[in-house]
Order: sequence, then C-alpha cells, then structure tokens
Amino acid sequence: MPLPNPIRSNRTLQELDRDHLIHPVSAYRAHEARGVTVLESGRGMWLTDGDGRELLDAFAGLWCVNVGYGQESIVQAAAEQMRRLPYATGYFDFGSEPAIRLAQRLAELAPPGLERVYFTLGGSDAVDSAIRFIVHYFNALGKPAKKQFIALERGYHGSSSLGSGLTALPAFHRNFDVPRAWQHHLPSPYPYRSGLSDEALIARSVGELRAKVAELGADNVAAFFCEPIQGSGSVIVPPKGWLRAIRDTCAELGILFVADEVITGFGRTGPMFACEDEDVSPDLMTVAKGLTAGYAPMGAVLMSEEVYSTIADAAPDMPVGHGFTYSGHPVSAAVGLEVLRLYTEGGILANARAVAPRFAAGLARLAEHPMVGDTRGRGLLGAIELVADKATKRPFDPALKLPDRLFAGGYGNGVIYRAFGDATIGLAPALCCSEAEMDMIFERIGRTLDALLEEPDIRAALA
Repeated sequence: MPLPNPIRSNRTLQELDRDHLIHPVSAYRAHEARGVTVLESGRGMWLTDGDGRELLDAFAGLWCVNVGYGQESIVQAAAEQMRRLPYATGYFDFGSEPAIRLAQRLAELAPPGLERVYFTLGGSDAVDSAIRFIVHYFNALGKPAKKQFIALERGYHGSSSLGSGLTALPAFHRNFDVPRAWQHHLPSPYPYRSGLSDEALIARSVGELRAKVAELGADNVAAFFCEPIQGSGSVIVPPKGWLRAIRDTCAELGILFVADEVITGFGRTGPMFACEDEDVSPDLMTVAKGLTAGYAPMGAVLMSEEVYSTIADAAPDMPVGHGFTYSGHPVSAAVGLEVLRLYTEGGILANARAVAPRFAAGLARLAEHPMVGDTRGRGLLGAIELVADKATKRPFDPALKLPDRLFAGGYGNGVIYRAFGDATIGLAPALCCSEAEMDMIFERIGRTLDALLEEPDIRAALA
C-alpha cells in the first residue's frame, strides 16, 4: 500500500513546516508557536509571500542576493550546465571547466597575491577549511606550536564546529562548548560605543593585538581573523585605516592575517572586495554569499602562493586530507561565473556605486529620528542603531522585545530588514537597487519607527 503524499494531503505548509523542518538559528519552540512565513517568488528587489503580499527586500535575502531575484541569465547558465554535466568530482584528479574557470576568474579579481582557490559550499565551511589549512601550514613549516587563533568580539565566522568558536555571538556558543581554549577574542573596533577618535581607536586595537600575542607568545599564535566590516555583530564599521594597521601588525608579528569577506565581498561595500579600500592583501580570504548571489550554494578560500606551496611541498606525493563531495560543483561554478559577469560587464557594481550616495543620505536622514542613536555604513551595507537616550547612548530594555517589534512593523509596512538583538536595523539591499527603491526603503523604515514611537511603552522608555 503506497504511503500518502504529505504535499497532497489537506495539511497546510505551516503544519508540515512545524512538524518536520528545522530552521537555522531559530528558537525552535517559539518558531512552532509562531509558524512559518512562506516566500513564494521574487523579482528584482521584491519578494512575494504566501498571502500575495509584496515586500521590498532590503537585506538581499541573507546578505547574498546581490544581483536581485529573477536574473534569467543565471537560470540559463545553471540549466545549461545541468544538462551538460550536473556533477563532477574534484577527487582523483578530475575537474570541470566551470570550476577551473571560476578559480582563475577569482584569482584575477582578488587582492594581489591570492592565486589559489579552494571551493566550499558556503561561508561556514570556508572558515572551517581556512582553519584546517592554517594548522596544516604551520605543521608543514616546522612550527607546530602555532595553534592559537585570535578574532574579534561581535565577529561572525560561521557556525561550523571550528568557526563557531571564532564567532563571538552568544547564541552560537550557548550549549555548544565553544569557544575552544585556542580561540581568543579582542574588543570590537566599535566607533559609536568606544568614545574614541578614529586614530585612538586604531591605536587601541593595534595595542590590544600586540598585548594578546605577547600574552600567548608569538611562537604560539597562528592567525588573526576579522571581517573588514562586522556583519552579524550589528554592522560595525571600523574607521578607515584600521584594516591596514591590523594587517601590518600581523605581518610584523609573524601571524597570518585572514580576511573574512563572506558578507563584504563582491561589491557590497563599493569595490569588488572591501580589502581594496585600504590596499590590503590578506594571507587567506574567505568568500561566499555574493559569489553566487544566493542562486546556488558555494563559498571559497583564497590563499597566497606561499601558504599553498608550503602545504604542497611538505609531502609532494601525499594527499592533503581535506575535501568535500561538492567542492567546485560545476552547476554552482557556472552560476558563479555568470554572477561575476553581471557584476563586471552587466553593470551591477556600477549601479551599486551610483546609488550608494542615496543609501548614505537615507541613513543620514534617519539619524535625526528620536529613537536613533547611530547610523553607519559603507557602500550598500549599513545599520541604524536604536537607543532609549541619545545623550547617554542607553539601549532599550530587552524586556520591550524591540527587535521582534521592529521586524514585524517593517514587514507590515512592506519592507524586510535584519532586526538585531541589540535593536539595530541591518541593511544590505541588492546592488541592482534603483534610486526610487532606495528612497522607498528608508520611507518605510521611517514609517515603522514613527509607529513604534507612538507606542506607550516606547514613549515611556524615551522619557
């Protein structure tokens, strides 16, 4: 007797979701009580949900749909590759043309010196891979004591078993027994909360890095990981010059510098990679999200020739035991090639640079709102931090559950953004956003904030 098809039963998608689908980074029981919001379709900057409501996506899915929804040329590239060769392993010396050409194209576009590319499925396993390569590198170099890793508070480096410890957000640590003893964190370069000038904040960060390396012993420290702009830590934008100073300090101290450009890469902050803003070439760089604009899973680790050659020459005839079944997947690689073409030849990056002043102007206007303590951003990556007291920068009481109310209010006004736990709105509109759509984003956010301002408990908190 055949089993019943659950999709054809009378049960709703909400019921099926509640009973079977585990959602990432969610409160499981709270999600069951709330129920899923089903997204049906997307076009350009717009999403349509299961109730037919049209929503302006000001967060590019999850920082990733940089070219917007419904780019037909990407769909065609994926379909053609599926017909020709839907899978090709990278094991046993096999390869596929899309993966090879994508690696070559990334090496062309990346900061100078990053000539070697290892493909992953996303950002988390790119960070995990980078950690493994670094451990291998120092063992091969004859420096096996170099096992300590340093990252930043409020940093996000994925949720893999290794990367979640470099991540410094409480939800990714709770009940997971991370960070590990070899994972350390320095204060975030947070201009709004530091109270320091740009120069003083840069000097403090450099001093803290030097002090931590001295504490651990330079012969024991392997690498420093950072995002050029901290994404999931509420979009913290370090002052210009910070990245260059940290990179130079790492070189001086003999530790590898790893730039996590999973969020900032591929035009999000203006140039192809955020490192370009300060002429920084890291020893390794992790990318994902904008690499395929979310149309297919893919990430990558880019590494210098020196790191690659040290690993390769240590045992020339022995396999390096790190690999994924779907590394360099030909369909994802074909998608990536077309996405890169759209960035460079299709005018997507040029459009992002053209509308960036409009984005900055929208942030500046909202800075005057009674609930807004700080606005910050670079390119098309930004944040609006809400406070109960502008003068003292006092945050809102968590009991007000402002992040939930912010998200619900925005959704009701037809705009999707990230509402961080500290009542900061995160923004990352697609790079294809028009000036009219950009204005619409900020108009709808302003309307949402105005409505919240009329709530009695919010008014009381501001008093």
